[in-house]
Amino acid sequence: MNIPFHDRSDAGRQLASRLSHYANRTDLLVLALPRGGVPVAFEVARAIHAPLDLFIVRKVGVPGHEELAMGAIASGGVQVVNEEITRRLRIQPDLFNRMAEQELQELKRRELAYRGQRPAPDTAGRTIILVDDGIATGSTMKAAISALRKQSPERILVGTPVIAADTFEEMLPLVDELVAVITPEFFSAVGQWYEHFPQTGDDEVKTLLKQARVEFRKDKPGGLKPG
Repeated sequence: MNIPFHDRSDAGRQLASRLSHYANRTDLLVLALPRGGVPVAFEVARAIHAPLDLFIVRKVGVPGHEELAMGAIASGGVQVVNEEITRRLRIQPDLFNRMAEQELQELKRRELAYRGQRPAPDTAGRTIILVDDGIATGSTMKAAISALRKQSPERILVGTPVIAADTFEEMLPLVDELVAVITPEFFSAVGQWYEHFPQTGDDEVKTLLKQARVEFRKDKPGGLKPG
């Protein structure tokens, strides 16, 4: 099998070439889903001259079936409940709240580790590109989209190097635009499409965010200043 991406940086550059029509827009903000989405989003933001930040989302899984999301929490204090799942499984609000509180602790840890005391970016009225390094079932990205909607952006795009073909079709109605480099029919894991796919560490995330604040944001209207 021909492997299309050398690593996340290469994948980000390939994805950026498909987003070039968004370059230099003053309302644009690239938001990476950490951790693996950050190196990809860094290359996208660099290529289209957009500010880069994070959108941290944590699925709230059903106890015993954690991959099944009964909701999500995200950056900015956003909470989303999957009414269909909670109703079908008769999940009571107190159980959801307990599980959400557990995920909130990890979200807060990541917020502090990656962003420090800087506030989350204002997404209202802006064009947002959500970026991850690959999308299999789409549950995390769908949660991110739902959470971001509550912050009233003007438009939401999803950009990813690789997404399963059936997930691509499922996700199309949820966003204003969905951009991918490849959409394979047979998909077992994101890492199969990369020659090198090491885990992205906290230090790499922090380094790339700091570099982006210095290089990308300049004094653009709507951009966040270096700090």
